[in-house]
Amino acid sequence: MNRTTLKWGLLALSCGLFSAHAAAPDPLAASLAELGLKPKAVADSAIPGMLQVITDSGLFFASKDGRYLLQGDAYDLKEKMHLNEQILRPYRKASLASIEASGILYKAPNEKYLVTVFTDTDCGYCRKLHSDMQQYLDAGISIRYMAFPRGGEKSETFATLRSIWCAKDQHSAMDKAKAGDTISPAQCKNNVAEQYQLGRSFGVSGTPALVLADGTLIPGYQPAETLAKALAEFAKAG
Repeated sequence: MNRTTLKWGLLALSCGLFSAHAAAPDPLAASLAELGLKPKAVADSAIPGMLQVITDSGLFFASKDGRYLLQGDAYDLKEKMHLNEQILRPYRKASLASIEASGILYKAPNEKYLVTVFTDTDCGYCRKLHSDMQQYLDAGISIRYMAFPRGGEKSETFATLRSIWCAKDQHSAMDKAKAGDTISPAQCKNNVAEQYQLGRSFGVSGTPALVLADGTLIPGYQPAETLAKALAEFAKAG
């Protein structure tokens, strides 16, 4: 984690901004529908005259008349806030609470922290994180996997993740897939697609993507030692 990422992350933790959920105004709802976007949460934003719209494809800022739609990082330079994180952090926290039981948990014996990791079985850094699993567990960091097939719901990776979630021994199947081994195909009632869509709404665009207990998102692989130090700093700031 670089200093800039950590700095903005700590600011996001120290300056809470809760957004009430509401329906999109009719003109905006129509514009979003034309673009194939489904609004999940809408509220007035800190940017005058603009709405903040959490969709199934992430966060947007929009005019109420549906004419203008903006996507990208927004900062309040006066308050030194990363607005995207301020908006998405409580949404991620609440949304994860409703789906956490479906994750695949690698629990630390002396758990200090729980980190949710949106993962793909084929990405190199996802495999690196998994190969370091014992280091995370020894540092008191439990890892809870959520599925995020980067190629989407029609990809081969999606089928692999579905087979992992449907396996009798999920941990064994995950271990094999992360090692590059072929696992037995399996199907069952599962919510791999729901996890993937949830990750997209969180702003996840690559894997691994780490979500902390408070909803803070840390993109990319983090060594166990680095992550443990960051989590300790986040805990102090909170």
